[in-house]
Amino acid sequence: MRSLGLFNKQKKNNDEEENRDETNPQTPQTPETEERTQENQEKTYLKAMPLKDIADIEKIKTEIQNGNILILRITPLANKNIEDVKKAVNQLYEFTENIQGDIARLGEERIVICPPNIRIWREKPQIANQPSATAA
Repeated sequence: MRSLGLFNKQKKNNDEEENRDETNPQTPQTPETEERTQENQEKTYLKAMPLKDIADIEKIKTEIQNGNILILRITPLANKNIEDVKKAVNQLYEFTENIQGDIARLGEERIVICPPNIRIWREKPQIANQPSATAA
């Protein structure tokens, strides 16, 4: 299949390669090292899962430590015991704060938890006493 070149890396000019500083040579990439580099790059996954039991917290913590983003549905646990939901959410909040991740509520029945390298965008509420900005 022919590539359109939209995502290809720019090729260096021959002049640039000739003028490269020879005191700091770059390690040549062989097909072997390229494969190893691609295998070592971890991917971040967005996973949705239900919080059915307080014991699920350890699995959730492991997923976050592995760099994944989780959307938790808390309704299954809330239907069993609302106190367990409060305990679970507090434990997850403390864990997320300790690893410098991010946690937020999504509506009434979902929570999103992100690892340290990802932040959740939050819209800042407008203050009622201040006039809103206009395009004038």
